[in-house]
Amino acid sequence: MGFDTFSDKMDQYISPLANKLSQQRHLKATRDAFMSMLPITLFGSIPIILKAAPVTEDTKNSFLLAWGRFAEKNDFILNWISGITLSAMSLYICIGITYYLCRHYKEDILRPLMISIAGFLMLCLDPLKLGWDGKQVDIGFLDGRGILLSIFVAIITVEGYHWMRKKNIGRISMPDSVPASLSETFAALVPGIILMSIFSVLFIIFHTLDTTFVEFIYNTMAPSFKAADSLPFTIISIFLIHLFWFFGIHDAALAGILGPIRDGNLSINAAEKVSGQELTNIFTTPFWTYFVIIGGSGSVLALAFLMMRSKSKQLRTVGKVGFLPSIFGISEPLIFGTPLMLNPIFFIPFIFTSVFNGIVTYLSMSSGLVGKTFAVFSWQMPAPIGAFLSTMDWRSVILVTVLIFLDGLMYYPFLKVYEKNLVKLEKEYE
Repeated sequence: MGFDTFSDKMDQYISPLANKLSQQRHLKATRDAFMSMLPITLFGSIPIILKAAPVTEDTKNSFLLAWGRFAEKNDFILNWISGITLSAMSLYICIGITYYLCRHYKEDILRPLMISIAGFLMLCLDPLKLGWDGKQVDIGFLDGRGILLSIFVAIITVEGYHWMRKKNIGRISMPDSVPASLSETFAALVPGIILMSIFSVLFIIFHTLDTTFVEFIYNTMAPSFKAADSLPFTIISIFLIHLFWFFGIHDAALAGILGPIRDGNLSINAAEKVSGQELTNIFTTPFWTYFVIIGGSGSVLALAFLMMRSKSKQLRTVGKVGFLPSIFGISEPLIFGTPLMLNPIFFIPFIFTSVFNGIVTYLSMSSGLVGKTFAVFSWQMPAPIGAFLSTMDWRSVILVTVLIFLDGLMYYPFLKVYEKNLVKLEKEYE
């Protein structure tokens, strides 16, 4: 099968499917909810980094020692700030999905949002003590382990609420003299009671079984989570994302699926870091952003540097224009300006540089050669800086630097072939 035939097949079968996935209301709402969480994840990463002072028994540096004393003195405060921001990700995801689904249906947002929050907290928190003198609950599953529950509650709430309102279930006819806000409140009364009853029954059932609904979901899905943090899953994910990108399909098509996995794993790592436990997950958002797609999709930072020194005027110009954006993880100027998309010459390096980066980084982290990620800042942060801050391991900077160099070696022979063709055309034009 020739490249053109393969391209036609992709356009005929895969593109429509990818477009449907990117517009599917639940996946789109999930993707948008995770994107909206950036201020919270960014702020929540700061106290974790402050706690991770690189101090050992042999440390003599006065700055590092002062940093260590600050972290030790303010341990409780830093833990709480992290615990209620990044480590409470599931709550905010539930709010976000509820909000975006309500917008999709052009439905009133406030009431479904309150129902969704109440249902999520009922099924996620584990009450340890309930009395007049105080209440104690276990909030451990507010982190990435509660993401599936947050998605479930948000979808059940909005879909159920919208369906019941559409069917006028429980609607009470009110006189015209009654204010509209009061009339809407009564119209939402029965749907709200039904939904809260469903959540209450679920709580009662699993409380009787001496567990919680969120813990049941997480333990049931644990093998799937473990598989999603494996090297084969990592390779397949990177390959599919870049295959789609090559044929002009934005990675948003799969963001609604991969986003919860990456951010959920990060949230679990953050909670483990705060509590002093060994980090368990590799496939996280900073792993993807700072180690896999260095310079953006296609790992084009090295390519931009090479293009700035090209003999082709076109490539030099595109390289100069695209170099600065690629430092901050924006690859579109190079993807569309070179072009890399639908360019058979760059098919192999565009896809497999990032796959190579993912394999090397995964093996480095799983073997302990480089620390695992536990914090994330803007995806636009330069890869070496982001890699260090997300791991607090100086070896991560070396790894990213080596990967950039190796990416350049992989792109170089294909670039020279393309450059030769362009130089010939430019001379003919002149």
